[in-house]
Amino acid sequence: MIVAIDIGGTKTLVAVFDASMNIVKSVKFKTPTNYTEFLKEVRNASLQLPLEDIQAGAVGTRGVVDREKGELALDTKLGWKNIPLAQDCKDIFNCNFSIENDAKMAGLSEARADTAHGYSKVVYVTVSTGINCAFVIDGLLDQHTVGSEVGKWLVEKDGKVQLWENVASGSWIKETYGGLASDITDPVAWKDISYNLALGFVNIAAAYTPDLIIIGGGVGTNFDKFGDILQETMKTLAHPMITVPPVIEASYPEDAVIYGCYHYAHDRLTAS
Repeated sequence: MIVAIDIGGTKTLVAVFDASMNIVKSVKFKTPTNYTEFLKEVRNASLQLPLEDIQAGAVGTRGVVDREKGELALDTKLGWKNIPLAQDCKDIFNCNFSIENDAKMAGLSEARADTAHGYSKVVYVTVSTGINCAFVIDGLLDQHTVGSEVGKWLVEKDGKVQLWENVASGSWIKETYGGLASDITDPVAWKDISYNLALGFVNIAAAYTPDLIIIGGGVGTNFDKFGDILQETMKTLAHPMITVPPVIEASYPEDAVIYGCYHYAHDRLTAS
């Protein structure tokens, strides 16, 4: 079996998977900002899980990760820096652990979902508090772009050069419209949101040349409200030399990271 940990800015999910990728049992708790308290919560969660046959584990976490050291290099929201996550989780669960950014984990699971079957180059974009992406080629994370931060790309909006996530993320939506994306029903608002999203999505199409783009995160769960508008806006904005790929909604809008952790750990276990 495999243990997977999804560390979010507010909630952490710890799950045990069987060999068929079914969740046997999971525990969720509020993520403490104090790392020592966080480890206590993980240890408490481990006592509630079946760990008799755990073979490997993986952690998906916000922020910048050091994959070689197995560390969370920096998470500005939680205030964690140079945290030895992989080793600390190994000590708790008594198995080897891998670590990766949560957006990359989510992209791994989404690229392997049935809806992405037949597509070789897949970009997963999570639009929530911020914006990030994962580039997956033939079911594997592209190691040449694994450190990319598309939310930090520069776009021109309202006569100013700004970070893309500052004009298109869930945080921007809340600040601009006074509520979550799920609260918005005004078609005019969604047209504006789709335009801002398209500014970055067209750049993604130009830079990565994907066969498919999958959108997830809190904003992505509202795909039925803006998906068609986004696709048409991308076609309008894109240069004729740019191929605009289809854009679809995520298959695992709430659980993509935890399933990605399973795939990540399973891949390393079978390769060893």
